[in-house]
Amino acid sequence: MKTLVAYFSATGTTEAVARDLAEVTGGTLYEIKPEVRYTSADLNWLDRKSRSTIEMKDKSSRPAIVKDLENADSFDRILIGFPVWWYTAPTIINTFIEAYGFEGKEVAFFATSGGSNVAKADKEFAAAYPKINWKAGKLLNRAAKSDLQAWVEKL
Repeated sequence: MKTLVAYFSATGTTEAVARDLAEVTGGTLYEIKPEVRYTSADLNWLDRKSRSTIEMKDKSSRPAIVKDLENADSFDRILIGFPVWWYTAPTIINTFIEAYGFEGKEVAFFATSGGSNVAKADKEFAAAYPKINWKAGKLLNRAAKSDLQAWVEKL
């Protein structure tokens, strides 16, 4: 299977897992880049007026991304990584999915988090994008490459 490992990483934690997943799968690594990068102030979840808080309160929010992924349709499997924000995926992940579609493709997400799980994201993605062949998401904090390989083999 031709695999795309796409990720959004605000602080580098998710990026590290994505790099290891790309290596394990032999997949193409792709960074989901916001048109306007997030600053530390933007990521302050304690500030009700921070960019991330405002985006996460508005489920219709679709932060603009740099749309530079070539040949998106050529991938059979798409692994999408993100940090868990407010118990689910950042809305920029919806922007990415809607920009490229992935209908009929096998898609699984992986996440990093300081204490949340991925159950809410699993439910939200399945409901929002029913034409995608979703596989169960997985929290992959500090996962060894052998653990990543085992997860991918079970997809």
